[in-house]
Amino acid sequence: MSIEGNIEHIKETIPSNVVLVAVSKTKPNEMVMEAYNAGQRDFGENYVQELVDKQELLPKDIRWHFIGHLQSNKVKYIAPFVYLIHGVDSFSLLKEINKQGQKNNRVIDCLLQIFVAQEETKFGLDFKEATDILNSEEFKALKNISVKGFMSMASNTDDQEQIKTEFASLKKFSLQYPDYKILSFGMSGDYEIAIEQGSTMIRVGSSIFGERNYDSK
Repeated sequence: MSIEGNIEHIKETIPSNVVLVAVSKTKPNEMVMEAYNAGQRDFGENYVQELVDKQELLPKDIRWHFIGHLQSNKVKYIAPFVYLIHGVDSFSLLKEINKQGQKNNRVIDCLLQIFVAQEETKFGLDFKEATDILNSEEFKALKNISVKGFMSMASNTDDQEQIKTEFASLKKFSLQYPDYKILSFGMSGDYEIAIEQGSTMIRVGSSIFGERNYDSK
């Protein structure tokens, strides 16, 4: 199926309130434009330099999501234009995003990344760390960030019950914060389970663009 056909198929199978983020990392601009021409506007990138390069060359109404592990010293490169930063996993990173938001005279939307998986390789805050941040006066003083919700990744496993349990734990935690509407979890292999468990934003790459990695340079 074509990229356009893949996008149409996914959008037909997900509820209208769920946002599809097309994960375009490593994919050439031509493939991004195929998705764009099919009506897709939300795209996710994992690497800062690749995101900056694509943003300069591609249509300006694209909503760029940064979905990778973000280092504090790289925030300044994406702060002028990024639509949503998904993987905020420390208070120090929040402070740096706020600082760069001030410099660019904008409020930058973020999601806190919550660790729900059974794998040490995943990043994220535990529930207590996230709660401590959100309840702190220092957090409330940050005026150039806006936390919109939470993001997570499930364990890389074929055990669907485990994936369901991990996603459900984030949904349950999020109920304490009804103003934070975005729940970003679910990828190509598990987005249907994610939506069942309350996800409002899915990050899909291979089901749109195919498995193969293309040279993006």
